Amino acid sequence: MAATTTICLDPKIKDMLKGLKSHPEESYNSVVERLVNMSYDHEPLSDETIKKIEEGLKDIKEGKYYTHEEVWKQLDKEEECTQ
Repeated sequence: MAATTTICLDPKIKDMLKGLKSHPEESYNSVVERLVNMSYDHEPLSDETIKKIEEGLKDIKEGKYYTHEEVWKQLDKEEECTQ
């Protein structure tokens, strides 16, 4: 059974919600439901992935990374060697 709740919205927010409607007759409830569903991570990161991200962040802090320019220079050198 649906519950009725009144909320106070800034007119800008209401206009934004209106702009998110899939069609003019879509209810605000459906728009809000879609937004809420989008905010949940249905595939959370695994412990292994989190560990790898943390290792990557540590490497960055320690300066263990290549800049975009360095990578392109290396790729250009490798391309020259194969020609």
